[in-house]
Amino acid sequence: MSALKDQLQADLTTAMKARDELSAATLRMALTAITNEQVAGKQARELSDDDVLTVLGREAKKRREAAEAYDAADRPELAERERAELGVLEGYLPQALTDEAVQAIVDAAVAEVQGSGASGGAAMGAVMKLVQPQVKGRADGGVVAARVKAALGL
Repeated sequence: MSALKDQLQADLTTAMKARDELSAATLRMALTAITNEQVAGKQARELSDDDVLTVLGREAKKRREAAEAYDAADRPELAERERAELGVLEGYLPQALTDEAVQAIVDAAVAEVQGSGASGGAAMGAVMKLVQPQVKGRADGGVVAARVKAALGL
């Protein structure tokens, strides 16, 4: 079992003992998503810490999008609950990259790819291939893709 999943389970127990309903509910949701990921597919598998981080990142993104949807629907109490759950999940995710750091990574990758002579869609794919491992779980993929397109002039 991954160390991160063990940590989530220990924190769930602590939250339950402290009667912290928000943290307990959020951690239960996260552990359920991890278990679902483990049993998805033809054969059950054990998740690594990176896989657990990917699942937590996916759940955090769901909370972010739900909060925006609740804001658009003028339901501030539900949006606040989603943001509170997001806050609990962010405690387990790696520190997000700053805009400047993302831009620096994109610029370096673009310079490397343009040096090899790629252009257009092929350049976009090549740059994303270089950038993704460096920003995985630490920056929103849509934001990164938009910055890559802007840097390439697409």
